[in-house]
Amino acid sequence: MSTRPPLTVLLASPRGFCAGVDRAIQIVERAIEKYGAPVYVRHEIVHNRHVVDRLKALGAIFVEELDECPADRPVVFSAHGVPKSVPADAKARKMLYLDATCPLVSKVHVEAGRHFDAGREIVLIGHAGHPEVVGTMGQLPEGAVALIETVEDARAFQPRDPANVAFVTQTTLSVDDTAEIVAALRARFPQIAAPHKEDICYATTNRQEAVKAIAARSQVLLVLGSANSSNSVRLAEVGRRSGAEAYLIDDASALDLSWIDGARTVGVTAGASAPEVLVQGVIDRLADSFDVTVEEIDTARETVTFKLPRAVA
Repeated sequence: MSTRPPLTVLLASPRGFCAGVDRAIQIVERAIEKYGAPVYVRHEIVHNRHVVDRLKALGAIFVEELDECPADRPVVFSAHGVPKSVPADAKARKMLYLDATCPLVSKVHVEAGRHFDAGREIVLIGHAGHPEVVGTMGQLPEGAVALIETVEDARAFQPRDPANVAFVTQTTLSVDDTAEIVAALRARFPQIAAPHKEDICYATTNRQEAVKAIAARSQVLLVLGSANSSNSVRLAEVGRRSGAEAYLIDDASALDLSWIDGARTVGVTAGASAPEVLVQGVIDRLADSFDVTVEEIDTARETVTFKLPRAVA
């Protein structure tokens, strides 16, 4: 008879790696296999400390800017995308570069370009300073894209021609927050051009829906992910809105068991850049102190895969 208190762990599914993250990590791994170490990576390949540390151990060197890379070693651009100036600089230096930009981020770049070519004023819904936002704004001349972060920004935005506006969004936003911002824009600009298919990616949407399903039944929600991971931060926010005490943690070592005091049900999920091994680590840590029953709550099936670049395929 167990003397440990019972605890139900509701495990969100889908969780963890998405197809874009999986592809980006494989590009770095294969580049190291093919070209040997070191392989340089501009910006964190994905926003997860554990992933970055493992790739460093394999021979990846992470830098913030291209001028920190020697011209005679391969460089990989992160999954978040880069401004157009970055590959242009790499070409000018005759560098071998591999672009690990998520294809769903590239889709937003293409959309923004089409709107620009059509003469529309472009609004980007996103978070200032996030690499994906920097990359998307950097596809077009300075001043061509206006960044909107909040409903207040949407209400204050003054376009040159209210009848000729378009919007695109960062792929890792809160679905609900973004819907509010889009509604504010549509109220002011009924003719605003929208994406053919929503820019918030399938993985972000699916993980937020899965969190809603488990958070409504949990007293506490644990989100595995790094603090600079936009989609992971959003998962914790969604959990709080759904009524759970939500904590974003890097791994099991950051879990404070006092958070679980009095809880009978704990939800667990992972951001799109967090490896599954971290989830198992948290469940194992909980099992040390509680009589744990794991229940997986499946809200969607993901079958998306992306091809690797020819250079490392």
